[in-house]
Amino acid sequence: MGVITFFYYKDLAKAAEFYGKVMGFKLVQDQRWAKIYRVNGDAYMGCVDGSVGYHKPSDQKPVMLTVVVDDPDAWYEHFKKHKVETLNEPHDDEELNLRIFLLRDPEGYVIEIQKFYDPLS
Repeated sequence: MGVITFFYYKDLAKAAEFYGKVMGFKLVQDQRWAKIYRVNGDAYMGCVDGSVGYHKPSDQKPVMLTVVVDDPDAWYEHFKKHKVETLNEPHDDEELNLRIFLLRDPEGYVIEIQKFYDPLS
């Protein structure tokens, strides 16, 4: 039916504000200690209060959220407008045939914004 990937935070309110207001993801379920957002279609991500959730937040973030978009450059400008620091600027990766840039969320998870020049099937 779908996929939910959960991320664990020390400051849930700050993460929820980022994903709701800056990323523009729609909050579809608020469980107080976990907030679930629709990324697109049946793909979801959840922000969890690390003091309550199954896992605990850690400084090491071995997972990345990739958001596939139509216009990475417009997203880059959106982040600049919201004073979100990015790790690099939008650029083409000729080997993978995509346009991409990276940023970090409020607690350090890497978010990859990309456009496939050959769309996914």
